[in-house]
Amino acid sequence: MTDQAQEGTARSGPREPDQAQVRKAVAASAMGNCIEWFDFGVLGFMVATMGAQFFPAENSFFVWEGKEAVLAMLAVTFLVRPLGAAVFGPLGDKLGRQKILALTIIIMSGSTFLIGLLPSHGTIGALAPILLVSLRLIQGFSAGGEYGGAATFIAEYAPDKKRGFLGSWLEFGTLTGFLLGAGSVTVLTISLGEHAMESWGWRIPFLLAGPLGMVGLYLRTKLEDTPIFQEIEAKHEVDKAPFKDLMTNHWQGILHLIGIVVLLNVADWVLLGYIETYLKDTLKLTGDFPLLVVVLVILGMMAVIIPVGKLSDRIGRKPLLMVSCAGFILLPIPMFSLMGQDNPVTLVIGLTVIGLLLVPLLATIPAVLPAMFPTQVRYGAFSIGYNTSTMLFAGTAPLIISQLVKSTGDPMVPAYYLVGAGLIAAVPILLLPETAGMSLRNVVRSTQAPLPATALGR
Repeated sequence: MTDQAQEGTARSGPREPDQAQVRKAVAASAMGNCIEWFDFGVLGFMVATMGAQFFPAENSFFVWEGKEAVLAMLAVTFLVRPLGAAVFGPLGDKLGRQKILALTIIIMSGSTFLIGLLPSHGTIGALAPILLVSLRLIQGFSAGGEYGGAATFIAEYAPDKKRGFLGSWLEFGTLTGFLLGAGSVTVLTISLGEHAMESWGWRIPFLLAGPLGMVGLYLRTKLEDTPIFQEIEAKHEVDKAPFKDLMTNHWQGILHLIGIVVLLNVADWVLLGYIETYLKDTLKLTGDFPLLVVVLVILGMMAVIIPVGKLSDRIGRKPLLMVSCAGFILLPIPMFSLMGQDNPVTLVIGLTVIGLLLVPLLATIPAVLPAMFPTQVRYGAFSIGYNTSTMLFAGTAPLIISQLVKSTGDPMVPAYYLVGAGLIAAVPILLLPETAGMSLRNVVRSTQAPLPATALGR
């Protein structure tokens, strides 16, 4: 072998980033998730306020009004997430993860910021909810390329034996964002009062997304692309038609992924996107207590999620996923029964158990899902599968559950919904191979069928 060939091989061989680069990659990735869930936290804790501002009772333009209209808007905007995934995911496989993640964070934070500037229905009539839904559609479109790319970015930067630990920081960002969103609403409501909050204070949390997005953009533009993606670039193995390849050769893996994250999406949105409305409307709790108890549970989840992620590197991802799945099959009904006893202590216990059951899912999924696909289609396959499941089961959950509770009068509907999601996810989780400690480079070598020379641009 010539010196030039040896040099080329060295350049294209495995290159491990230093710890400082890994920390920056984790922070940059988690920041986007933080912004996305900051927005959800704000909306989730201001459902009544946003309903009054944009979907008042006298508005006959939309089918729903008030709170139900806001929940319907959340469900509708999830329809565009798979479209965003189909656009941004394959672009991330073709052009690189870093470029696309910088773009998605600009669009996400910018659309959230602009919501804070919108005139209300009282000012411009039916145009106000139209503009709100339009910005939410833009935000949902960009979010379709965010989570899959962020998880891929961390996974491809992380050392093999620390992928669970480092990946769990992505969902720490989720909880942090939701806590910041919910917390900002709580603090503003207490300090400003409900009248000022409904008049102008509701804008402040949305405007905060602007500076958060600038911080995230700065972090992402200061990083190189992942070492694994740079390797396939150096070897000219970047797929020139990743969307066609993933839909042709990896559709079974995408379906498997959809089945696994059904439970994650439903549990996420029952706990984070709907529970505050449930506590107020169904359990008839008043004052600031519903806000404070949810914040307390989220703080507890944040305290344990990183240790659980680290544990998955030691004992494997699959045992933790199975424990969580079994828990969601067995425990939601007794826990929601405790929550409905009109006792603050039993309420906190029931909600805390549901939150802790969600933690193993949150902590392990960012490490599990990237290992299901080879590098050439990882971003796209992950994003399309994840966001298809999100469209079908996540954004629709608050609306469907609230409608079922209203029509049946049964406060246990959220529990039944969680049990159903656990039963659906049980089979794909059982079929999942253990990937703890496995190199993502080995996914390319062992599970990917050889791509045609034209696809690789050779």
